[in-house]
Amino acid sequence: MEMPLVLSPNVRMRIGSISKHFTSLAYLLLCERGQARATEPIQRYLPEVRSNANTITPLHLMGHISGLRDIFDVVWNFSGTGRASSSADLLRLYRRIEDINASPSIEWRYNNGAYLLLTTLIERTTDRSLEEVLRESLCEPLGLYDTLLRRYDNDFLPNCATLHMTTHSGEFSKSYLGVALAGEGGLVSTVDDLLRWLRHMNSPTVGNGTTWKLMKTPLVLKNGTSTGYGLGLITGEYRGVETLSHGGSVMGGNAHMLKVPCVDLDIVVIANRHDIVSADLVERVMDACIEGLTPLCESDCPLSEGTFHSPATGRLVQLFGKGGKQFASVDGWDFQVVRNNNGELIPISRLSFLKLTINLTGPVERPHTLHLVEFGNRDELLAVSCNPGTKEPDEFAGCYRSSAVDAELTFHADGLRASGPFGSVDYDLEHLAENIWRAKSRTPMPWGGILTFDSRKSSVLFFSPRTRALPFHRL
Repeated sequence: MEMPLVLSPNVRMRIGSISKHFTSLAYLLLCERGQARATEPIQRYLPEVRSNANTITPLHLMGHISGLRDIFDVVWNFSGTGRASSSADLLRLYRRIEDINASPSIEWRYNNGAYLLLTTLIERTTDRSLEEVLRESLCEPLGLYDTLLRRYDNDFLPNCATLHMTTHSGEFSKSYLGVALAGEGGLVSTVDDLLRWLRHMNSPTVGNGTTWKLMKTPLVLKNGTSTGYGLGLITGEYRGVETLSHGGSVMGGNAHMLKVPCVDLDIVVIANRHDIVSADLVERVMDACIEGLTPLCESDCPLSEGTFHSPATGRLVQLFGKGGKQFASVDGWDFQVVRNNNGELIPISRLSFLKLTINLTGPVERPHTLHLVEFGNRDELLAVSCNPGTKEPDEFAGCYRSSAVDAELTFHADGLRASGPFGSVDYDLEHLAENIWRAKSRTPMPWGGILTFDSRKSSVLFFSPRTRALPFHRL
């Protein structure tokens, strides 16, 4: 954007979490050679993990069903992106964490930290870096010569497009993730390389048939619900056609790759700017190229509004309208929803992999009860109210600490400051209900979540889409 140069299909760009299935395949190749097993407990190679390491397997890590805390979510929410931290720095934080989001196979919850652990498994099993393993096992055999692992954005890499964040004022800036990126999202690639890779997936020569079947087959939770997610690959549907896909986002860019097997169509979109959504462009390509697609869900129903809290789990959902469209916020993450033919609210098509439905009881505009069904797990939330012009007394002000994640939350008159081992983040606070607040980052990145105080203000629980009920205690 600083030079009059147009991006081309052979320019390297960040592909974010598309990296995950490359990392999964690298581990499964070790399994093919008898050097590793996908179903053995991780405790042998990962003594850092103190929670359920004797029951969690690499399969759980690859399928986002381990139930472990996501260390990336923890660091970004409490340390921000201001200071560089290595993969080893992040790994050390797991030594402190004893609690979990859930037991293995109980729920699906996206987890970048699980792929940091998978990276470590690969490196300790082979005694080599993930960079070397990916290059020699995957990239060179398939001629993916522009694809490689790039841990940091502030180094120099030839033929790599700069990332661009957008500020609140609409201007562009160069703001990068401070943490190192590994198997969870560290690859750079090109459109040419990824199209070559997608073509290879039709008749793989790297990885045997059993490995690729495992990669593509969605895992199943203990409640019998399919996650729709294999090992770094999402099996989904768009307007009546089956798709195989994955996306990825970083600060200042995002990417999406997708296969439509029934029409032999492969699509890759990569953007090096924050204000463009690659997945939307992929859907526009499908709309233009595939005939006979079923209509998308559209409804003229009135917009629903309200704030809902679960007495059982502490989770919080907000419903609101924006630009004439229906939105939902689950544990502090806003996304657009539509009504299906049953009157349920579901994520828009590009987020359908979340397998989430919202059922409302009461008047459509102001329901009094909300049932959240997420990957087969049902939660009842009740409407709560708050006078927007009032705030609770200053009795909640002060500092709260979580020794598990080495972070502090300091509440003051102007908002909230979160301080972690690698920096700090400032948040604005929104009062939602008695003892319940929402923290919204003052940066364009969607850090933050829901804060629920106990009645004595002696502790507070932090919720985000990837972190459940993380406790902080008042100092």
